[in-house]
Amino acid sequence: MKIISIANFKGGVGKTTTAINLAADLKNRGKKVLLIDVDPQANLTQSVGLTDEIENSIYTVLRKEAFGEKTALTDALIEASSLDIIPSALDLANAELELASVYGREQILSQLIEPLEAYDFVFIDCPPSMGMLTINTLVASDFVLIPLQAEFLPLKGARNFLKHFQTVKKMNENLEVLGFVLTKYDQRKRINQQIKTELEKEFSKHKVFSTHIRINIALANAQEHGMDIFSYDSNANGALDYTALTTEFLTRING
Repeated sequence: MKIISIANFKGGVGKTTTAINLAADLKNRGKKVLLIDVDPQANLTQSVGLTDEIENSIYTVLRKEAFGEKTALTDALIEASSLDIIPSALDLANAELELASVYGREQILSQLIEPLEAYDFVFIDCPPSMGMLTINTLVASDFVLIPLQAEFLPLKGARNFLKHFQTVKKMNENLEVLGFVLTKYDQRKRINQQIKTELEKEFSKHKVFSTHIRINIALANAQEHGMDIFSYDSNANGALDYTALTTEFLTRING
């Protein structure tokens, strides 16, 4: 089982889109995949069509585990749009304060994920900040994948994230940056090319995925309909790009 956090300190950079569509394409290739939404905004949860009130969420499970109640991540497991997901809920925002005084709070999610060995991949959608939820996620993960729009503010968000990454790595020495994925990319725009060059120069060309996710309205439309891009329109540029990204992802993660 490989656990991958998808993170950036800037919102709107394609974290949720990347989580859904990587998971969907890996499932199409016969892999067993789990999505976990650890963002209180619950964008991932809503993007797979879960808009009604959810009885059990990641918040329910984290809280029970933290305070000694018998629980498991599977208690909150839902299959939505053919994808297995542990959903989020707005009350997850309370967890930052509630977990602050709990002993071993950084490892609560690690303990919950450990029994899920049946999955090949677990993708965790992180909040755009380095609070207790993101720390829990990174401590539980093998890799972090960093999507970013090829513009200056998302690049700044990625840089800020990596400053904190070194601190978290002291709690999880095995954690590695799998790479940066450029999203909403337009090869014709000078700013997009400039950000790509800066990334490759600053973090090495090896850390930047060669696959770029092009601007594609079908990706947003798919999420609006609670679907992954392959189910919504398998011929869209977004589907073609995420297919290529999945292939590159597998090459990198299998080393």
